[in-house]
Amino acid sequence: MWIQKEINIKAKKRGFHLITEDILSALPELKQLNIGVLHLFIKHTSASIALNENADPSVRHDLEKHFNVLAPENASYYKHTFEGPDDMPAHIKSTLIGVSQSIPVKSGSLNMGIWQGIYLCEHRDRGSSRTLVLTLNGE
Repeated sequence: MWIQKEINIKAKKRGFHLITEDILSALPELKQLNIGVLHLFIKHTSASIALNENADPSVRHDLEKHFNVLAPENASYYKHTFEGPDDMPAHIKSTLIGVSQSIPVKSGSLNMGIWQGIYLCEHRDRGSSRTLVLTLNGE
């Protein structure tokens, strides 16, 4: 079975946001699979998708703080600044984290670790809604 859907995640403030439930609610077909793979892809250059800690919100806070140190705003060497001081850092963060994830499926569920969740990583101060492509394959 192959299924592909596009979903929109409403605009979120800058930061790391758990969206596992958004993904699961969009894919009732997941329950039909014994084995498979879910591939996630975000269709944007200033946001990314990650898997990480799903319980303690301080992890999301610390990730945001750390990535702001790795890719600071207003660096004197940036040339791509037309859309504001958060523009080029957003592209750098998206490149570092990545725009896709593949998650195994087992017995009708995502086969992730107990403490893992899916994050939408919003790197713009005023991000827009984000489009994700969900591709589910399995039997």
